[in-house]
Amino acid sequence: MTPLRQRMLHELQRRNYSPSTIRGYLNAVSQFAEYFHRSPEQLGPEHLRRYQRYLLHDRKLAPSTVEMRVSALRFLYKRTLKRRDLAFDDLIFPKVPHKLPTVLSQEEVVRLIDAAPNRLYRILLVLLYATGARRAEAARIKVEDIDSQRMVIHIRQGKGAKDRDVPLSPKLLEELRNWWRWKKPQGYLFPSTKGQRGTDQPISDKTVWHACRAAATRAGLTKKIHPHTLRHSYATHLLEAGADLRTIQILMGHERLEDTTVYLQLSRRHLHAAVNPLEQIALPAVEEGRKR
Repeated sequence: MTPLRQRMLHELQRRNYSPSTIRGYLNAVSQFAEYFHRSPEQLGPEHLRRYQRYLLHDRKLAPSTVEMRVSALRFLYKRTLKRRDLAFDDLIFPKVPHKLPTVLSQEEVVRLIDAAPNRLYRILLVLLYATGARRAEAARIKVEDIDSQRMVIHIRQGKGAKDRDVPLSPKLLEELRNWWRWKKPQGYLFPSTKGQRGTDQPISDKTVWHACRAAATRAGLTKKIHPHTLRHSYATHLLEAGADLRTIQILMGHERLEDTTVYLQLSRRHLHAAVNPLEQIALPAVEEGRKR
């Protein structure tokens, strides 16, 4: 690890950034340096502008992906290198189009879980759908976080370094007990292996991502499915079942209620609650001459 990479890592850890964000930021800076074959310390505003154009127009990366990489470079120059000579207008955020998230029907969720190629992938899919947990949150759950007396799962240090409890359904509890009887985990509910991170560490959140992709492929689902798809499906199905937005906000760990209202646009119950104005008028009959 280079001294600069080590400095940036320390700054990220000091601010308690999540492991996935740290990994993404360090990779983004590494690719920036590789593109110019020089240390970022030797690069300036024109290099930043050129690189951003390259990402958007040559590589044609999604604006949200470019936004993450711009955030990484801003952190590098502002927090790690403390470059006062850079105007951060040189690193503007691209306009990100607003898109509604993908949601699965309950039938598609069943198909997805049924197509899991192994026990680990199956229990991960069940857990994601039953709790709405983010993939990093799911990967880090410990055995002691499963509280069968209160029927809750304790999610530790989620987004924004906040803890929260989510309901533990009887069906999920039975699935988790089957997993425990088979795997006998001691610390983390989903421990890594000796050949990977070590059995005293949890699986990588990438494993959770691979579980979704592998099951989606085997199930023949054409929708683009990743762990957040099950999180969005969980929230949308809660809303369709009658849960209120404030409750869903708490269960999802959203800081703002505005982040939760997107599910109003995805809920079939709410979409069809409004009477379509076409249904309130009498359509004139089509005349025979007009048909021809």
